[in-house]
Amino acid sequence: MSNIAASCSKCGAAHVAELPQSVNVATDPELKEKVRSGELFTWTCPHCGTVNLLSVPFLYHDPSARLMLVLTTTPLGAEGLPEGYTGRQVRSVGDLMEKIKIFDAGLDDLIIEMCKFVTCQELKKDVALRFAGMDGADAEMTFTYPENGQMELVAVGFNVYEDCAGILRRNPQIRDSVQGLALIDQAWLSRYFR
Repeated sequence: MSNIAASCSKCGAAHVAELPQSVNVATDPELKEKVRSGELFTWTCPHCGTVNLLSVPFLYHDPSARLMLVLTTTPLGAEGLPEGYTGRQVRSVGDLMEKIKIFDAGLDDLIIEMCKFVTCQELKKDVALRFAGMDGADAEMTFTYPENGQMELVAVGFNVYEDCAGILRRNPQIRDSVQGLALIDQAWLSRYFR
C-alpha cells in the first residue's frame, strides 16, 4: 500500500489515503472486484463524508488472462510487455473499469471501440459510450452514456460486434498498429475511421 496525499473535492480537507500501486489478481483475487467496481480508488472524507476518487498511476495484472492494464496519463512505450500479453494504457479509473469488463466478457477492445463508433453513428449522437456488459440469449451488449445529468442505456445486438470484427479482419493494418501498452480508445480509432 502507498500513502497518497489527497484533498477532499468538497471541503478541501487534507487526508492521506491508502492505495496499492498495483494489483495482481492471481495473488490478490479479493481485490479484483474492488478494482472492477472502482471501490479501490475511493476514499471518504473524515471531515464532511464526501466520497472522493483517487486517480494515480496504477497497474492491473491478470496473469491467467495474460493482461496488463496501466492507469497513467503519461505516454508509455511498447517495451517490457511479456510475450503473449495484451497491454493497454488507460487514462482514468472509469477507463480501467471498462477495459476489465470488456476482457472479462472475453471480448476484444479494438472491436468494442468500433462498436461504439457504429452505435454513435446509428444514434446520431456524439456521446462517450462505455461498455457496461453483455448478457441475454443473443449476447446483447449494453453501453451507457451520460445525457441530461443521467446515465442512458443502449442495447446493441452481438451482430454489430461480429460485423466490426469482420471489418478488422479485412483491415489487418489496424490491429498490426497496436504495440505494447497501447491506448485504445475513440481517439485511436479516429485515425482509421471518421
